[in-house]
Amino acid sequence: MKSLSFLVPLLVACSSLIPGHAHPSLPKKHVALFIFGDSLLDAGNNNYINTTVAYQANFRPYGETFFNYPTGRFSDGRLIPDFIAEYAKLPLISTFFPSYNDQFVYGVNFASAGAGALVETHQGYVTDLKTQLSYFKVVEKQLKQKLGDAAAKKLTSEAVYFFSIGSNDCFIFVRNSTLPQSYNSKKEYVGMVIGNLTTTIKEIYKKGGRKFGFINLAPLGCTPSARLVSPGNTGSCLEDTLELAKLHNQVLSKVLQELESQLEGFRYANHDFYNSLMKRINDPSRYGLKESMRACCGSGQYRGMSSCGGKRGVEEYELCDNPQEYLFFDFTHPSEKANKQIAQLLWSGTPDVTGPYNLKKLFEHS
Repeated sequence: MKSLSFLVPLLVACSSLIPGHAHPSLPKKHVALFIFGDSLLDAGNNNYINTTVAYQANFRPYGETFFNYPTGRFSDGRLIPDFIAEYAKLPLISTFFPSYNDQFVYGVNFASAGAGALVETHQGYVTDLKTQLSYFKVVEKQLKQKLGDAAAKKLTSEAVYFFSIGSNDCFIFVRNSTLPQSYNSKKEYVGMVIGNLTTTIKEIYKKGGRKFGFINLAPLGCTPSARLVSPGNTGSCLEDTLELAKLHNQVLSKVLQELESQLEGFRYANHDFYNSLMKRINDPSRYGLKESMRACCGSGQYRGMSSCGGKRGVEEYELCDNPQEYLFFDFTHPSEKANKQIAQLLWSGTPDVTGPYNLKKLFEHS
């Protein structure tokens, strides 16, 4: 993948050419939303980078439920942050690419499908977390140019910073037979992943950020793609993948508690995505779903192959009649219906589900 750094000065330069740039005014009181992460949150950034279709969803049937066209989101419709924006009375949050626009005062989505907290995860094909942070710093400069230092500082200090990261790092560790040999233990590997996330949090904190939202890792061993490769074709969950996800979540929880005590004014919402999804896998009907093991779109057992849309090497694929009946839209990503349910738990869930704060409380806190 070619370096994207050449775009950064171009984006900064172009920002001054936008009509109305010289006489800006903030919209009525609002709290901005800045989004970092992977395909759970990517609203189309990967449409604009030099990558492969393995990390893109800008083709049908993606997007068919809500947008009626493929936007680059890995779902049939909206993603979790799209619903969060709606609940916060914000417009859909703009992606960082293709260019700066006046909507950036509402926040920016930097997420990149396939990205990890480690630079090495899918390196050359995605925008890793460290690079996403560098793009946030570009936007911060743009906001200062547009709004002035004081207004920009107010916007970034009152904003909510939302993360979903670590799933791809986990997949890489489990699927790469040589990688585990490079680390003394799973704990060491997870420590590096969480360490990079912690560095990013602290950098944003230095810039004035105080309110953070997190989605912990899903039960990655129970996705349709995981069931596809289960030992003996039993369709059971992959225990080693589940163990690594659980370890990640335990370390994340501990680190966030430590940051809360170390960093004055640091507040966070951490959603237990693992258990939220597991409950829906085990008892889909309770949540208005009919199918929690098979994907709506794909091929092979459980439709667990990443063939949805027929662009990723396998042209033939199956598509269900009603994605709203399915927990998973494709091989590993939730349907719009599931995304909405998770977003509601993030927004107003009780502390045992999303805590110690929920996102509603973070958005209301100034």
